[in-house]
Amino acid sequence: MMTTETNSRPLISLRGLTKSYQTGELVTQVLHGVDLDIEAGEFVAIMGSSGSGKSTLMNILGCLDKPTTGDYWFRGHSVAKLNHDQLAALRRDAFGFVFQNYNLLAAADAVGNVELPAVYSGTPAHERHQRACELLQQLGLGDRLDHRPGQLSGGQQQRVSVARALMNGGDIILADEPTGALDSQSGKDVMEILAQLSAAGHTVILITHDPEVAEHADRLIEIKDGHVVSDTRKAVQTSKAAPKKTPPRGKASLLNDLGEAFTTAGRSLRSNIFRTMLTLLGIVIGVASVISMLAIGQGAQQEVVDRIGAMGSNLLTVFPGAPNQRGRWNVATLVPEDVDAIQEIPNVLTAVPELTGNQTLRRAGFDQEAQINATYSSFPLARQWQVSEGSFFTEEDEALFTTVAVIGKTVAQQMFPQTDPLGEFLLINNVLFRVIGVMEERGASPWGQDQDDVVFVPFSTGSLRLFGQRFVRNVTVAIDNTDFMHETHQQVHQLLLERHGVEDFTIRNMASIIEAQTETENTMTLLLGVIAVISLVVGGIGVMNIMLVSVTERTREIGVRMATGARRLHIMQQFLIEALTVSLLGGLLGVIIGVGATAIIASLGTSVHYALLPVVLAFSCAFLTGLIFGYLPARKASRLDPVQALSSE
Repeated sequence: MMTTETNSRPLISLRGLTKSYQTGELVTQVLHGVDLDIEAGEFVAIMGSSGSGKSTLMNILGCLDKPTTGDYWFRGHSVAKLNHDQLAALRRDAFGFVFQNYNLLAAADAVGNVELPAVYSGTPAHERHQRACELLQQLGLGDRLDHRPGQLSGGQQQRVSVARALMNGGDIILADEPTGALDSQSGKDVMEILAQLSAAGHTVILITHDPEVAEHADRLIEIKDGHVVSDTRKAVQTSKAAPKKTPPRGKASLLNDLGEAFTTAGRSLRSNIFRTMLTLLGIVIGVASVISMLAIGQGAQQEVVDRIGAMGSNLLTVFPGAPNQRGRWNVATLVPEDVDAIQEIPNVLTAVPELTGNQTLRRAGFDQEAQINATYSSFPLARQWQVSEGSFFTEEDEALFTTVAVIGKTVAQQMFPQTDPLGEFLLINNVLFRVIGVMEERGASPWGQDQDDVVFVPFSTGSLRLFGQRFVRNVTVAIDNTDFMHETHQQVHQLLLERHGVEDFTIRNMASIIEAQTETENTMTLLLGVIAVISLVVGGIGVMNIMLVSVTERTREIGVRMATGARRLHIMQQFLIEALTVSLLGGLLGVIIGVGATAIIASLGTSVHYALLPVVLAFSCAFLTGLIFGYLPARKASRLDPVQALSSE
């Protein structure tokens, strides 16, 4: 850090300084071999007409720009050896800028504008706020502390600019046409302030084209066409006070920087509230979509798996007909003897035939079609489907061809709406059956069929009196120990192959069906999630576009921040945190809306599955969206040239 100053060395020393600008193949030289020394405490006016190079010289003196060739020595140290961050530190600690157009931040009040240089020097918030108020009061703005630039006159804005220049001590005040945009009285007031600062020991370098303004200085340097043509000092100079000590500064830390960046981000976003809301919309929709779509997808998956599982995850189902054979439902290959043989296989809990078909039910004026299932008495054990009222038929009923029936809930409600069905009679295909039981309500199957619209009868009775055949539609095999499901599957397959001599049957493993269905639902859920993430990415692109527009609109603000000591990291943090703030706020609103929308959908009867992972995933995606899509605009902002940024409109 450049803090050492000796009497033998000038404060600022320029030797052979040149500055050229290249536009395509055209090279324009603005400064031509400038040699200049400025002592500490001097009040210097650099005067010249427009295009003479005086503003370029000021930018180099203030370390906003670098010379093309030549040497710049500050307190005996070469400025050419300093990198971007070191130049920013030098501007922050040694220089204070007073611009013609004030260059105040429109979204900040007077105190906030004055505090700006101290933000980058790590001064604690309460200390810089107190000092900013004191400076404004000293400059006659004690009643304008909370006023924004748009609420201040030109003279008042320039005083705020002067206070900002003094915030970190302002050893050297660089004033570029400070009266150019002011009326005569305000101009005089500003020049009196600069004269007072000079008398207080500050080094004041004034850039002007007005001889009357230049007369306030103790030393006049005239520049023309990039050359110093004269350098005169007044014969009598007022006595100067000793330079004031630089105000104490805090130690800059990442935590403080981030805190200030979030505060500034909030202020900036509030100043463009409508645009901020539009930017939030894309993130909100994306996050809400991820949460609700995944919840619906996982809910549908869970519902299907539960329904299949309710049918029995320990089941093997044997169908007639060879695998992949068309019309195999009408093939007559399975008989009750196959079922009896399967029951003898180890690890088979029970095996039941199922002979099904639709038949007409009649009772006292009621006429309805329902599915009839002729099966064994062990059906409830095989399908894990119990009787809620009465009882299921027995082996004795099967042996005696008894005409008894057990009905499902739907049949009970439709055929016996106001009567207890137990003991009542039904005509099934003109055969009279007595109802002895009602099954528990099962609901719809995974394929949408009403499982309760069914009547169970003994296999012997059904095959003889209702269907007129012994061949079964399918055989349901319940496995005792599912750990050996695969081995039992192979044993059933081998048994039937030996009995039939040909593979005229198909075996389905319910566990495999559940696994296949789960994989299908996972694929659908993933598809829904991808669609939602695409929506989130689109929202991220919107964030990037808005931030790029923001960088363009706030280019001058970036220049002001750089002039007051902001490093590239500060500028990058600023815009990156603005993007993150938008994304995180959008993520939070998206989570709230997504969970709320999911709850509404669930209340309408759709199955949903609440899980923390989709919420965390969606919010994390919002964070990454802000980080990824905010990086490019933030990097662009941090790479801006301070001089070009300050001169932008």
